[in-house]
Parts: sequence; C-alpha cells; structure tokens
Amino acid sequence: MTQSNNNPPGAAAALSADNGPASASVDPQTRRKVVAASFIGNFVEWFDYAAYGYLAVTIAAVFFPESAPQTALLLTFGLFAISFLVRPLGGFVWGHIGDRVGRREALSWSILLMSGATFAIALLPGYASIGIGAPLLLLALRLVQGFSASGEYAGASAFLVEYAPANRRGLYAAVVPASTAAGLLLGSLMAALLTGLLDPAQMQSWGWRIPFLLAAPMGLIGRYIRTKLEDSPVFRELSKEENTSKTPVSSLFRNHWRQLLQASGAVLLNAVGFYVILSYMPTYLSEELGLDRTSAYIATTVALTTYIGFIFLTGLLSDRFGRRRVLITASVLFVLFTVPAFMMLESGNFAMILLVQVLLGAMLTLNDGTLPSFLAEMFPTRVRYSGFAVSFNLSNALFGGTAPFVATLLIASSGSVLAPGWYLMGAAVVSLIAVALSVETSKKPLA
Repeated sequence: MTQSNNNPPGAAAALSADNGPASASVDPQTRRKVVAASFIGNFVEWFDYAAYGYLAVTIAAVFFPESAPQTALLLTFGLFAISFLVRPLGGFVWGHIGDRVGRREALSWSILLMSGATFAIALLPGYASIGIGAPLLLLALRLVQGFSASGEYAGASAFLVEYAPANRRGLYAAVVPASTAAGLLLGSLMAALLTGLLDPAQMQSWGWRIPFLLAAPMGLIGRYIRTKLEDSPVFRELSKEENTSKTPVSSLFRNHWRQLLQASGAVLLNAVGFYVILSYMPTYLSEELGLDRTSAYIATTVALTTYIGFIFLTGLLSDRFGRRRVLITASVLFVLFTVPAFMMLESGNFAMILLVQVLLGAMLTLNDGTLPSFLAEMFPTRVRYSGFAVSFNLSNALFGGTAPFVATLLIASSGSVLAPGWYLMGAAVVSLIAVALSVETSKKPLA
C-alpha cells in the first residue's frame, strides 16, 4: 500500500471531535473494560520488571558474592542497564506488530514473554552453585524482560488514547503510569515485608525468589483479559480500509523524524526520574545514606501510593490546560528543586526523607501523567505504536535503565551523594528544551 502523509479519505471521514464516529459509538462499559485490561496488564509487566530493582542488594549477594559490596551492586545495576539496550530493538519489533497487525496482539504477546522470563529468574541457581553461569543466565533473562517491556508502555498508552473521548485522552492515558506505579508499589511492599520478616541468610537462600514466582499466574491472568478485547476503533477503521502501514518503522523515520527527535528528548525526564525516584531510591537511602532497608522501602511505598493519586490529577490537568504547559512546569520544577531535595535527604530524619520522596514523586507525576497522551498524540494512527515505542525506549535504554548504574558510579567517582540529583536536573533541562520546541497536541483530533 502506498504511504502518504495525508489521511486516506475513509479515515478522514471518520474523524470527529470524539476521535471519530467509531470512537464516539464505544459504550462506557467497553471503555471500562479497556481501562481495566490496560491497568492489569501493565501492572503485571512492571511488577515483574521492578522486582529486580527493589531486590538489587540481595541479588548482588547471590550472583556476585566474591565482589566487594559496592562493586557487586554496580555489577547488578550493570545487568539492569544492559537489559535496557535491547529495548530500542523491542520498540521496532513491537511497533511493527502493533501498527501492522494490531495493538491487542502486541500487548498479549509482550505480557506472556515478560511473565515467562520473570518466572525463570526465580528458578535460577546462584553463583555458589554454577559460578559465572549464574549471572550470565540472569543477563539472558533480563534481556528477554527488556525486550518485552519495550512494547508494553507504548502499546497500552496508544490503546487507551485511541479508545478515549477526545476531551479525556490525558486522563485515560494516565492509567498507564498509574498501573506502572501500582506494580512498583506491590514490589516495594513485598520487598519491605520480606526484608522485615526474613534475615539476610533466608533472603539470599529463597526469600528473593518469591516475587519472581508470582509472575506466572499473574501473567496468564493479564494475557487472558487482553485477548477478550477488540482492537481500538481507529485502528480497526484503518484495517478495514486496508490502510495500515506495511513498513511503519520505515514510514516513521521517513515522514515523522522531527516528532521522533522531540519525543525522545521529552521522554528524558521520565526515563531518569522514574528509575531514580521510584526504583533506585530504596537502594540509595540504605546503601549511600545509611537508612535501614525496611524504612527505605516504607518511604518509597508511601511515595508510590501518593504518586498514583497525583497521576490521575495530572491527567486531568493536561486535558484542561494542555500537554506542553504541564510538561514544561514539571521540567522547571526539577531544574529548581532537585538538588535541594537531595540535600534534605541527607538529614537522615525519616519524616523529612518521606516528605521529600512524596514531593519528588508529585513533581514527577506532572511529567509522567502527561507524557503518555502527549507521545501518542504526536504520531498518526499508522505509526503511533512505532513512534511511541521507539522514542520512549530509545531514551529509556540510554538514560533510564542506566540511571541506577550511573547514579552509583557518580557517587563512587565524585564522593558526593548529591550526584544523582545533578544528573536528574540535567535530564530535566533536556526535556524542557524538547517540549518547548514541540506543538500542543491535546486539542487535535487523532489523525
């Protein structure tokens, strides 16, 4: 099928203030099912993915026992970072499937891959049993996890935006970061519970495996729910008219390269902020600032709980005031207050640490709650999955997955525990420039 930057006649006729008659005719019950399926599926994927980050200290002891503690932690976060290198490749593959075959198909297979790899991690022998083979097997399974995760966030966001009423796309898309945080929240709760109930020997022997074992049943439930849904109305319209792209990634780079660059820059604050504030923070508080692990997990758990509530408020704000205004506000706040916030963490006072984490999480929601709808709206339906997946996963591969490793390395090389704050502030500057150069997307009908 010949590609064009213009909408085909049938699709153009389908567009309206409510994303087209097909979208307008979607009944509320169907939309609720779509929201529930997107939430549950994304929740499962990111619980699986986050378990590794929250249990990094224990995993380091199991798979790198002969290294010094900080070296072992660097190696563990190095595996975390390497697994992100496969995510741009995953973005290309899942983007192609999602734009060529359908959003539902891509999302159904991605959750199956993630759950299988996570369950397999639970069964891995440690270094004491098979030596260097243990971390190599762990790396292989982390690569499968990274490949799977690269299709999840983008696909769920595109799916929700395409089902949502035009004036509520921000709110609907906010379900994706909310479900991601919910997955992290369960991971944090389980880590806090396990470290509170088990001694270090029990944790290293079998306790760390429990969250990974939950992946199989949770993943099967998520996949079952997703297979019961239809693809989005605008995608079905394209498929019916045989106007889906045969080579969506090629079309993306040929016709939408400017939006791709802007989107990749806009993602940077999310990439670094998400993993520093919501995933790396318990390790930072316990290993760098000396807070006991249980307290560190509790603080992060409270911050995640408030984050979920704030994220929906941000979705509403972006529908009301526009995506650019909210995203720019988030970047400015991080430029001004990140380093002072990290200075306050040094106090060692639990109440102060808790307050700072909640405030940092609230600031992050201004970006994270707006970004899914912003990215989905930047690209037309034919390349929406690909555009979102490639830009999101490229920035996350280079800067998100590497954030815990870079933060630990910066602290080790500089001797300053403020180093992660400076790094996060730099990411905010890049995102600010990228968003400032982009156009407002919230008022435009989906193309």
